[in-house]
Amino acid sequence: MSIKTTISIVLLAMTFLSCSNNKNEKNNLNEIKLLQAEKDSLTAIITQNKTIMKNQMIRSLTFQDGNAENAMNFYLNIFDNSKIINVNRWGKDAPTDEEKIMQATFELDGNLFMCSDSPPIHDWNFTPAVANYIECESESELEMLFTKLSENGKVMMPLNNYGFSQKFGFIEDQFGVSWQLNLK
Repeated sequence: MSIKTTISIVLLAMTFLSCSNNKNEKNNLNEIKLLQAEKDSLTAIITQNKTIMKNQMIRSLTFQDGNAENAMNFYLNIFDNSKIINVNRWGKDAPTDEEKIMQATFELDGNLFMCSDSPPIHDWNFTPAVANYIECESESELEMLFTKLSENGKVMMPLNNYGFSQKFGFIEDQFGVSWQLNLK
């Protein structure tokens, strides 16, 4: 059931309860207050989600191997100030394994990402031509990210001075996602 449908039902129930001539008018008023609080909570969630998503460019990672949750948790453990915002899972009658991620939204150091486990297998996958580019504040941050992200992955350009940067590295992580790391 969508949030808009839920809010409509709550408002309808509030109208019905407020119009009834029941002896338990005090109970009805309490129920109306509870329904109003629930409506306010749902409205706040909708507003928050719209604010988060408004004018945001979000990286969307589609996993065809069922690794969306593993990748998301891997990234959350590497990047500071990271959190899961929302996770929707495939249900019992889904075209993929139950409980795989239908869509998850998460934040890595202030940057929004989405991921999903795709039921159909496509003719495409991740490409290094589109990479996550990170400006690192320090050499230690750059080296830590490079080490962790390249573990079980593929180094495409080792950390070095390539003329356009004092230190730069390009890797594909163990999930096939590409990362360009640059020292400011």
